[in-house]
This record gives sequence, C-alpha cells and structure tokens, in this order.
Amino acid sequence: MTLPSPLFDRLRLPLIGSPLFIVSGPELVIAQCKAGIVGSFPALNARPQGLLDEWLHRITEELATHNRDHPDQPAAPYAVNQIVHKSNDRLEADLATCAKWQVPITITSLGAREDLNAAVHSWGGLVLHDVINDRYARKAIEKGADGLVPVAAGAGGHAGTQSPFALISEIREWFTGPVALSGAIGNGRSILAAQACGADLAYMGSAFIATTEANADADYKKGIVDGRAADIVYSSLFTGVHGNYLRKSIERAGLDPDNLPDGNFKTMNFSQSANTPAKAWRDIWGSGQGIGAVMESVSVADFVARLESEYHAAKAELDAKYRR
Repeated sequence: MTLPSPLFDRLRLPLIGSPLFIVSGPELVIAQCKAGIVGSFPALNARPQGLLDEWLHRITEELATHNRDHPDQPAAPYAVNQIVHKSNDRLEADLATCAKWQVPITITSLGAREDLNAAVHSWGGLVLHDVINDRYARKAIEKGADGLVPVAAGAGGHAGTQSPFALISEIREWFTGPVALSGAIGNGRSILAAQACGADLAYMGSAFIATTEANADADYKKGIVDGRAADIVYSSLFTGVHGNYLRKSIERAGLDPDNLPDGNFKTMNFSQSANTPAKAWRDIWGSGQGIGAVMESVSVADFVARLESEYHAAKAELDAKYRR
C-alpha cells in the first residue's frame, strides 16, 4: 500500500476532502489544499461550463503563489470529480478543460471509462474511482483506474450499504494500489481508523459543509452542526441512486422521510411521484452519518488543525494502550 510520490508526499494528514455538489468551489478547495489535505470539487459545480476554466486558473495560480511563499509547507494537490453518466452532456468539454490545466487527480463517479482514464494518464494525472462493492472495484481497475474510493455505509450523498471493514477487506485481497475510504468519517480518530482498516487515505465530505469557506446555505451548515447519525435518511428518490440526506431538508420539502418512493436512475431527477418543486442537493441536503462529530462552524484551517490534533492523539493513545 504505497501512495504515488510526489503527489501525496505534501499531505499534512492522509485525507481527501470529498467533492460536494454545489458546496465545493474554489474557496473551499484552495483552503483545503493550503491546510495540507487534498481539496476537490465536482466539475459540474462550475456553471456555465466555461467557468470551469476560470476556476482551474484561479486554483492553479493561488496554490502556486502559496507554494512560493511557503516553501516549507507547500499546498496539497487538488482533484476534480467527473460524473461519468450519460446524463452528463458536458463531460468531454470538462475533460478537455482539465487537460489544459493538467489536473493532478481526477475522481470518477457513476461509471468507469477506459478512454477517460487514458486521457487523464496522458497528462500525468491520477484517477481514483468511486465504488460501492468489490465487483465495481474490479471493473474500475480493469478499465484503467489507478486507485479506488470505497464508499461504505454511512457516507454522505451517493453511498453504498456495506460495512467499511468488509468492503476494504475484500478489496485488499487483490488490490495494493491507492485506496481512500469514505463512510461516516468526521474526526481525526476516524482518519486513523480508515488506515487501520487498510486504506491509505480517508475521504471526508459532510464535516466540511459546515466550514466557513463552503458554499452552503446557513441552514444547511446548521443542520450539519446540529445533526446526528439518526438524522440521516437513505433513499434513491432524489437522483435515482441511493444516497444519504438530512431528514429535516426532506421534511422542509413537504415529503415524508419514512415513506419515499424510488427514484429514476435514467434521468437522475426526482421521480414523478415526488410532487415537489424541491431539487436534489439545492434543497435536499446530502450528509453522512459522521456529522455527530461536527460541533461548530469554523474555518478549514482551524478544522484541519483540530483533525491533526485528534489524529495524533489517537495514535499516541493506541501506542500507550497496546505497547508491549
């Protein structure tokens, strides 16, 4: 289990800030990278498509300036998430823009394509692919992905149902490349636990929604801070793919969280039976079960500093408890 260097050798923590639809923008990504973790955003967050070029220009320039000013603490690399689903009609344009800026890490979701992986490799980029089970993991690697993001039970947004222990164990029986574990990771102790499971990195999203740099509604941030694992609802209604969402946002849309119909994967929009003007992600808020660890809304820099302290404290505690 080794991470490609020098791509990951600048990490302060073994952590990727996962791409958050609507919420992740240049401000959040730049803050995450400067704080020493991988920052990421979905390409589709940049609307219209031409805005993606501006975002990548800004991220590239600001991180380069940071590195010049802080040679002893250079920024971590960033990642762009590409939705590889036929409903995404701007994938080719987004990929061309990423090629222009030679995006260091590409995270692919909802489909694996050999040609996309080859394109990223052509400019020296790394591809990590979201998977919810071992079968999809094998397909992703067969099609040329470099690493995997096992999305286990409890992860925010689109998520699987398998325990992280089972999922990582099956993947590590045959795969030795980069793995970033997703699923209810909300503090420094859980980052260490991800590594103990066999992952190289942790993949954390929901906790960053509450940070000051996140492009999220104030009520959304409050929902993350106030929420607990019991406040998360798992449903396919909102995009056609099963995912985890904040119960209160579903109720605010006039829906019964305990009686939701299935969604439509072909269109990735609300099913006709939903009968609500609310939109996924904008009004129905994704969130993982790990939000019980989020106690306040702070800056990314302060939050990552807390994670680092928790991570090292957990390591020291384990060393002291089990030293022989």
